[in-house]
Amino acid sequence: MAHGEVKHDYHLVNPSPWPFVASVGAFVAAVGAVVLMRGLSDNANDFFFGRGHWTLFLVGMGILVITCIGWWGDVIKESRAGDHTPVVDLGLRYGMILFIASEVMFFVAWFWMFFEVAIYHYHRAAWEVPMWDAATAEAWAHWPPPHVETFDPFHLPLINTLILLLSGTTVTWAHHALQQGDRKGARLGLILTVLLGAIFTWVQFGVEYPLAGFAFGNPEGQDHGATVYGASFFMATGFHGAHVIIGTIFLAVCLLRLLMGQFTPQKHFGFEAAAWYWHFVDVVWLFLFTFVYVMPYLTMQDH
Repeated sequence: MAHGEVKHDYHLVNPSPWPFVASVGAFVAAVGAVVLMRGLSDNANDFFFGRGHWTLFLVGMGILVITCIGWWGDVIKESRAGDHTPVVDLGLRYGMILFIASEVMFFVAWFWMFFEVAIYHYHRAAWEVPMWDAATAEAWAHWPPPHVETFDPFHLPLINTLILLLSGTTVTWAHHALQQGDRKGARLGLILTVLLGAIFTWVQFGVEYPLAGFAFGNPEGQDHGATVYGASFFMATGFHGAHVIIGTIFLAVCLLRLLMGQFTPQKHFGFEAAAWYWHFVDVVWLFLFTFVYVMPYLTMQDH
């Protein structure tokens, strides 16, 4: 029966080692991250796999990278072999939509935290002062904290916003060009998108972050107010920056596949999924720019 004629439109995948390998990699990376962060806090570097070393974390991440290359490589082979029927293709689309929906809820959690401290700080300071020391209570009494110098959103953040919005137009151009069979236009649009994604990452992590006065490593960022604000700011924008890096890699792989002739006007869901993900990254940034950059800045100006 296992070798009989297939009478359905579904694709039953062959046994694969990748789920198990991915689980091992994720476990090793998680343990390595705990070891690393514990060591950074304790300034301990006492033995090879000890606290403060990157070894375990890098090994785990290396396993995950190999898993991604191998697993997604198998998916590409299945597609080129004709296993992705219209029913399978529809399932892939639903899967990508649900994945993006889960990512939306991930960012909702960070926005919730930011709104919590931005909107209800007076109530928290009043309700929970007996539980805290005076410095922490003072940090929650005002938002943004009075000693925090927020970024001017209309300088570097605005430039980065324009860069990301422009990348959204170039990826749309590339998608439409591919649909029309214009491979040159698709190639140029994808190249521009990847470059703009890399520029956004460099501006944020390489230029903007070192200027943050509320960063934990800066002397003026050591008070409780700066710590509360800095934790909220860096978690929200840092995770978005990580998604930009992932999306840039996603699009770079699509560019490589396009150059290899693996995309056609009729069959290019891998590129469509990358474009959907990139538009999601764009939309999240607009919310971050509004509520993490502009609103605190305007509030400080009112003070």
